[in-house]
Amino acid sequence: MAFQRKNQRVSATDILQEIANGQEIKLNGCTVSGELDVNRLFVGEENFDTSKLDVSVRDDRKTVTIAERIEFASCTFEGNVCLAPPWEKPNALEMVFKDDAIFNSSIFKGQTRFSRAMFDGIAGFDGCTFELVASFRQIEYHGAALYRTALFEGYGLFDGSVYSDEARFTNTCFSKGGNFTKVRFEGVTDFAGVYSRSKSVPVYETVTFTRKRFGDDETFWRFIKQASQEAGHYQLAGEAFYNERCAHLCRRFHGPGFEDLSAAQKIGRYLIGLRLVPELILGRLLFGYGERPIRVLVASALIIVLCALYYSSDSAHIVNRIGETAGQLEFRDGLYFSTITFTTLGFGDMYPVAEHTATRFMAMLEALSGACLMSLFVVSLAKRFSRG
Repeated sequence: MAFQRKNQRVSATDILQEIANGQEIKLNGCTVSGELDVNRLFVGEENFDTSKLDVSVRDDRKTVTIAERIEFASCTFEGNVCLAPPWEKPNALEMVFKDDAIFNSSIFKGQTRFSRAMFDGIAGFDGCTFELVASFRQIEYHGAALYRTALFEGYGLFDGSVYSDEARFTNTCFSKGGNFTKVRFEGVTDFAGVYSRSKSVPVYETVTFTRKRFGDDETFWRFIKQASQEAGHYQLAGEAFYNERCAHLCRRFHGPGFEDLSAAQKIGRYLIGLRLVPELILGRLLFGYGERPIRVLVASALIIVLCALYYSSDSAHIVNRIGETAGQLEFRDGLYFSTITFTTLGFGDMYPVAEHTATRFMAMLEALSGACLMSLFVVSLAKRFSRG
């Protein structure tokens, strides 16, 4: 029989005992008094009956399995909520939620800790307010993780967690920042509309998106970009912008619902995606969306050297006005001619033979590429180092 209450004041002690009894919890609009700390179940002075509690012990670590659905809708938790091991013993306890664990629209006035838990069903925290530190560290989400329109007044800790299913953080606010270090997103990920109220940039070292080819990381990098800009970290904002644009390109290439398409439809989508090849080559690989000026320099140097090799070969016909002869140039002369052609200087001391179309065509292409690449370099350099 489920433990149900609506618009009542409920003691955390009663809830813990019902959890120990293996009862389904269903509270709506209730106020929970006291600390909802699962570690209290194993304190002798508390006098809880844990005979029906599914708990196993291995290497001094307790694993508590909750098979029933837990639902706290629009509830207010006055004390700390700790369904996790204590701070001083982070490896002492592991919580396993076999069914859905729903806390939608609830208010957590104290610290909130679900660290090292495992959610096999839905982990629902839509519309929740966390007034102090909220720790969701090293959690395994096998079902959907829903944090839409949530408000983190304190720091949000998500480091080390793995999201095997969809992760939704739509329109969530991180007032004092968050930690996404070593987080792994394996399913559909949505950070659309996520924002920060403080000048604090979330930590995101070694965050991993296994669906990058579908552009699932686009909204995450947009969030990092906006937070970095507001905090004045323009170089970080530039890196996040580059990652965002790369993800956006992948998203446009595959399009919505790509995984549900038939093989023929996927081939058609790939053919349509060929229109993005110019952006892939020029925008991403060469220009780096204005965030990789060194790539333009490397490409320029490569073109100059390759053209110099051609000009100094017996396939080219260059007139050297010093000797007034047309013939094979030495490499240093070929490099000189290639450089002044690339930079469109055109001193006139060397020029292609009029009758040799291939050499003149090569010089034309190099001049055009030089004009384009020099313009790209100026734009990317200005964008990279003239922010703020």
